[in-house]
Amino acid sequence: MKTNVGSADRIVRVILAVIIAALYFTNVITGTLGTIFLILAFILLITSLFSTCPIYMATGLSTRKKKE
Repeated sequence: MKTNVGSADRIVRVILAVIIAALYFTNVITGTLGTIFLILAFILLITSLFSTCPIYMATGLSTRKKKE
């Protein structure tokens, strides 16, 4: 699988996932919206761990630096 998520992008994704999870588990965001955000946080975390984003693949984007 081709990687297309750079270091800065991975860090931002992990930070957002942690913030969303913290807001969910402290009951700041609840209900259906909270569940949707928690699923989004999980997706952000998984894509950052594997350095691959399916949306980036579909659109041809990449935030990785090119090796010369």
